[in-house]
Amino acid sequence: MTGTAIRRATTADLAAIQQVIADAYTKYIERIGRPPAPMTADYTVALEHSRVWVLQHGDSIVGVVVTEDHADHLLLETIAVAPRAQGMGYGRLLLERAECDAVDLGLTEVRLYTNEAMTENLSFYPRHGYRETHRAVDDGFRRVFFSKAVRHNDVGDVGDGDGGDDLQGGSLPQ
Repeated sequence: MTGTAIRRATTADLAAIQQVIADAYTKYIERIGRPPAPMTADYTVALEHSRVWVLQHGDSIVGVVVTEDHADHLLLETIAVAPRAQGMGYGRLLLERAECDAVDLGLTEVRLYTNEAMTENLSFYPRHGYRETHRAVDDGFRRVFFSKAVRHNDVGDVGDGDGGDDLQGGSLPQ
């Protein structure tokens, strides 16, 4: 879809990143009893030490994904889609971007975790090939851990990682 792109985030995107995160995660505060971890993360630090991508539609940032290289796997640290843009396939595109990060780094596994109170995620990730590995209390949160093996031929084509990954053709729902 013309006008939609996944690109590397910059410091100029910080306010928009924080807004997407707040909008996407606020509904979970009551379920969890406190702000979810992505709402308290320092995205200035993430920009320095992680791969932070934004999904931009027109002039608006509607999605964010943060990944970290952990030598033997890629950790998908945060993924968020603005509520007004949910249900349009953007979450899948951001997952594919994370999987491409793993392949770009020569890694064969993507790991992630979600809070068990985020019940929507417990069915979302398996639909996209992730399998639950275990559950644990971590940093005071009841987390569900997932993993997915990735190979170069398995990941979607969301661009070459040069920061200007325009999504065109049939990639996005119309």
